[in-house]
Amino acid sequence: MAEPATLELLINGMSCASCAGRVERALAKVAGVRSASVNLASERAQVSLDRGLEAESLIEAVEQAGYHARVAADQAADERARRLDIAREHAWLAVALCLAVPLVLPMVLMPLGIQLVFPAWVQFALATPVQFLAGARFYRAAWRALRAKAANMDLLVALGTSAAYGLSLFLWARAQPGHAPHLYFETAAVVIALVLLGKTLESQAKRRATGAIRALQALRPATATRLEAGQPQVVPLASLRQGDRLLVRPGERFAADGRVLEGQSHVDEALLTGESLPVPKHPGDAVSGGALNGEGVLVLEVTATGAQTLLEGIIALVESAQAAKAPVQRTVDRISGVFVPVILLLAVATFLGWYLTTGHLEQAMVTAVSVLVIACPCALGLATPAAILAGTGVAARHGILIKDIGIIETASRVRAVAFDKTGTLTQGSPELAAASAECGSEDTLLALAGALSQGSEHPLARALQRACGARGLTLAVARDVNALPGRGIAGHVDGRQLTLGSSRLLEELQAEAPALQAQAAAWEAEGMSVSWLLQQAPGVHVLGAMAFADVVRPEAAATIARLQHQGIACHLLTGDNSGSARQIAQAVGIDQVEARMLPGQKAARVVELGASGPVVMVGDGINDAPALAAANIGIAMGGSTDVAAQAGAVLLARSDLALVPATLEIAARIQRKIHQNLFWAFAYNLVGIPLAAFGVLSPMFAGAAMALSSVSVVCNALMLNTWAPSTDQRG
Repeated sequence: MAEPATLELLINGMSCASCAGRVERALAKVAGVRSASVNLASERAQVSLDRGLEAESLIEAVEQAGYHARVAADQAADERARRLDIAREHAWLAVALCLAVPLVLPMVLMPLGIQLVFPAWVQFALATPVQFLAGARFYRAAWRALRAKAANMDLLVALGTSAAYGLSLFLWARAQPGHAPHLYFETAAVVIALVLLGKTLESQAKRRATGAIRALQALRPATATRLEAGQPQVVPLASLRQGDRLLVRPGERFAADGRVLEGQSHVDEALLTGESLPVPKHPGDAVSGGALNGEGVLVLEVTATGAQTLLEGIIALVESAQAAKAPVQRTVDRISGVFVPVILLLAVATFLGWYLTTGHLEQAMVTAVSVLVIACPCALGLATPAAILAGTGVAARHGILIKDIGIIETASRVRAVAFDKTGTLTQGSPELAAASAECGSEDTLLALAGALSQGSEHPLARALQRACGARGLTLAVARDVNALPGRGIAGHVDGRQLTLGSSRLLEELQAEAPALQAQAAAWEAEGMSVSWLLQQAPGVHVLGAMAFADVVRPEAAATIARLQHQGIACHLLTGDNSGSARQIAQAVGIDQVEARMLPGQKAARVVELGASGPVVMVGDGINDAPALAAANIGIAMGGSTDVAAQAGAVLLARSDLALVPATLEIAARIQRKIHQNLFWAFAYNLVGIPLAAFGVLSPMFAGAAMALSSVSVVCNALMLNTWAPSTDQRG
């Protein structure tokens, strides 16, 4: 089956959770669409579809459902459209408020003993523009919903305010000459003004919640200074190619990912990795597009552009997480799908109940209007996505990139965390500490091992390359190189069939070298990792052994202590030898250690741990990918291999173990905010609807309560923006 493509659409016209569900169902019905997820808070749809399916088919389906859609591709155009929508929104709000406020004055002045009564024609003149001009958006949306044989919040507002407006016209028309009847023009106008005010405040809060994406997008400079024949030329960002040389002056942002060729400086990567202090950069160091150059002039070679850069990867991860739905949202979607029809029936029942028991048509209509107005399900639809937008955004600012939003429902129940050793608990940059050849010189041993490991990204292979470089050794070209997962690598160097790997490999091939094995045991007892170089065909011969020493991360012990203080058991799962594993575990405070594990064994152990509760796996290498995928929450460390990064549900933008408990903390906080928001959304309706149905709540106060419910839910979610991981609070 062909790999699916992904398309993002901007959706206009949605007003509540039932709208989002309707758009989702309309997209899902299009032939070739594999899945569709609509986010009410960000007003975007993520569509997974077969390659070749035209966007016009999706847009047409959305239009037929009663909404507007366009492809979210041009960031500049999206920003211009957003600003235009904001200006239009504010203009109609100003019109509605200016015309509605005079209608409320008599009610405000009455407690002060001041009698102010506007003639009916004045009330009509003030209310009519609000009803049919400022409120036109509700009629348009309601009509689209009816055409789609559905119901939404706009239909409730349109019906409720139209009923109040129509009742006023009816009472005015039948009034006796010289008699001033009590009209409800102010109710219709004020409800529309309050709903518009609530929608404006809600939109502002949602824009704040999506601020993380806009802040990251703002890091991209529009141009770059490329060196052409040694001369600086300012060129558009789109023209950059891998291998270009860029000149970056003090105070400029890097236009692409690259490697420093000349110069020294400090680079501010705070918005990319959450690292609070500028990082020193020297020739050979990697830099990321969007980071801010400090005091030095740098010349760099471009290694990645466009969608391949770290910045674009972070933006894609955050957008994907913000567009995703938490499992609890599925329940909310089902509820909202039947909510509006139920409210319409309840409003009809309220009208009939009041009219049949009292005989007062006016009171029956006013009470039914109150029910329609207060029952808007906006807060219900915003409860989950608003918390996800705010929570994933603030997490990204601190270097925690949440790829799978489903982790928020398991984070608070985690009872075990399993760590890899090399590159996770340790710095991942071990150095060659010792070497011993069975026959021949150490340099010959290292040259053969270095040649075989040239293409490997394993930390021990990189250490071997550095050692060969330091000795000035010339490395041959290895051929037919294959990775042996959990064991090592094999290939041909200078016609010799070689294998480089762990002590497990030595045992599997039944090779023996008593003197070297005794030396290796001593190295392992000191906490070093040992690699063996073997020659095969004919027979298996041990050529030598090499010992590597790694350094424990400075924050590792504090992180383990923090997790254990929270009642979370910590495990060390490594493919390394037992001596090295025990020494590292002792240094960081882990009691439960399992060494010499293959990738499949790691994954199986993670599954076993998960039988007693959600388990987290933290790793960084290819060997960790199966375990990361098997865990309830897989956390890939900064600098992880592509395979590990893809397998993890969370990617840390920097290699800081303190972000592991921070990940669990922010995920749990997002879940709490969702639960709080759902409580308030349901509470407003559970309390407000009966009050409105029994005539305690007037339509005007019902409109205010409805607007307040949406604003309060979004503002509660925005409180997540104040969160910071404890690693950022250290002195």
